[in-house]
Amino acid sequence: MAAFYLYAGVSHFRNPRFFLKITPPWVPSPDKVNIFVGIAEILIGIGLIIPATRSISAWATIALLIAVFPANLYHHQKARAKGKHVVPTLIRLPIQLLLLWWAYSYT
Repeated sequence: MAAFYLYAGVSHFRNPRFFLKITPPWVPSPDKVNIFVGIAEILIGIGLIIPATRSISAWATIALLIAVFPANLYHHQKARAKGKHVVPTLIRLPIQLLLLWWAYSYT
C-alpha cells in the first residue's frame, strides 16, 4: 500500500495536467490542491512504511480517500458526458471502497 501512495503522490508532480483535468470546478486553487494532495500521498506512503506511524497514516489515507471521492465522481461524470473512459471511471468508484477497507486494515 505504501508503494501505491508513493507512486500516486509522485504522479501529482510528474503529470499534474491529468489531475487538474479531473479536479471539479468548485475546488479553489486547483494547482495548490494538486500539490497538497501529492505531498499528502507521499507522506502517507512514507508513514505506512514506518511501524510507529502506520496507524495514523492509515487514518490519513481514509481521510484523503473520502476527500478526493468527489473528484473521482466528477471524473466519471465528465467521462460520461464525453462518452470516453466511462467504464474505467465507473469501476474506480467502488474501488475506493476497497482502498478504504485496505487502509482500515492498517489501523
